[in-house]
Amino acid sequence: MHFDQLLDTVSKSHTDLTFPANWCQGRTAFGGISAAMLYTAMRNKIASDREILSLSTNFVGPLIADTPFDISLTILREGKNTTQIEARITQHEKVAVIALACFAIKRDSNVIVENKQSCPLSPVNENNLIPYIEGITPQFFQHMSFNIQKGAMPFSKSKDGELAGWMRLKETPSSVTTAHILALTDAWPPAQLQMFSKPSPASSMSWYIEFLPHKPLAADAWLAFDAFTHHSRDGYACEEANIYTQSGELIAMSRQTVALFD
Repeated sequence: MHFDQLLDTVSKSHTDLTFPANWCQGRTAFGGISAAMLYTAMRNKIASDREILSLSTNFVGPLIADTPFDISLTILREGKNTTQIEARITQHEKVAVIALACFAIKRDSNVIVENKQSCPLSPVNENNLIPYIEGITPQFFQHMSFNIQKGAMPFSKSKDGELAGWMRLKETPSSVTTAHILALTDAWPPAQLQMFSKPSPASSMSWYIEFLPHKPLAADAWLAFDAFTHHSRDGYACEEANIYTQSGELIAMSRQTVALFD
């Protein structure tokens, strides 16, 4: 089942949903697919003139493959300009993932500050992609392409807490939407994993991402991911990342808290 098929199932129903194990990271769905499914459910409930400003996601417990789960939605407040909405995934009557999103209409304003950040990466090198290796890389890697340009592979005992490169889905979607950006952004391993000296788990606990207005993206476009470890101590790390288009346009800013088990 490819990515757009998963989103289609959410668009058709919010109950008795499932996903295959090849979208897992270890025993649970990788966070990006969970967030993308919740976003899709919310997007379908919100008026089309209201665009996503931010999404905050907490990964409460494991979301198991090939096991039915439900999505529930609650509009917390809908005003003239903005809508605040909550979405939850429950499985076996336990909350697995919860998300809060803010959607808003465009308004006239005299306050204009143009973003001056630009993508720091070199062009994509399609001859240097991370291969999917069964039993070594996460299962969902078989659906995605990654070209690392800064940082190192996980568990390589690196001293560097930065990680950057290019990303896209292997199976070209009909269009690249916010749901695709969410899945790709969270597909990268935490930058701290490259600092581990041996294979050990790490788990995203919370994730906050803000979206900037941007031009439509080509269906086969690569996106740039540029992350650094802001702080790590006492078994928890804070990681920030910027997401750019191939033309260098900043389209999203991400921040997550990661639990480390080294």
